[in-house]
Amino acid sequence: MTSRLRPGVIAALAVLALDQATKLWLLFVFDIGRRGAVKVTPFFDLVLTLNTGISYGWFQNESAAGQAILLAVKAVAVIVLAVWMARSRSLLATIALGLIIGGAIGNAIDRFAYGAVVDFALFHVQIGGKTLNWYVFNLADVAIVAGVAALLYDSFLGAPAAKAP
Repeated sequence: MTSRLRPGVIAALAVLALDQATKLWLLFVFDIGRRGAVKVTPFFDLVLTLNTGISYGWFQNESAAGQAILLAVKAVAVIVLAVWMARSRSLLATIALGLIIGGAIGNAIDRFAYGAVVDFALFHVQIGGKTLNWYVFNLADVAIVAGVAALLYDSFLGAPAAKAP
């Protein structure tokens, strides 16, 4: 492994380990499935949601064929991102791609192990007696969003040398 690729691989492995450790702890030690929603702060709860779709619960599909298709798409995406990471000349882009890859693999492991992605973090706010909820997500999702944001930053505001072919 080249020294240029190492930060991305470390980022991917760190995200994967933290994501899976958190989910395993919540599922099997904290037993969130039995506890139900747990209020952590006035605006944040821990809840168990098994997402059989993709981001934001789109394309919900509980069939084995549907799950296999989603896993295949994810595998192709991880391969494409890994090739991009291997060719990256920017440290920020390399780390960002590692974050995305680690998050994608973490969610793929869930899909394979549980037939759905384990989501657990819920932010909400109460306005005028009405509760507004954000989507339930997990640490892999956070890493993917952070990686995409870092890629956008690097693409538009990063060092000019990073943009050269």
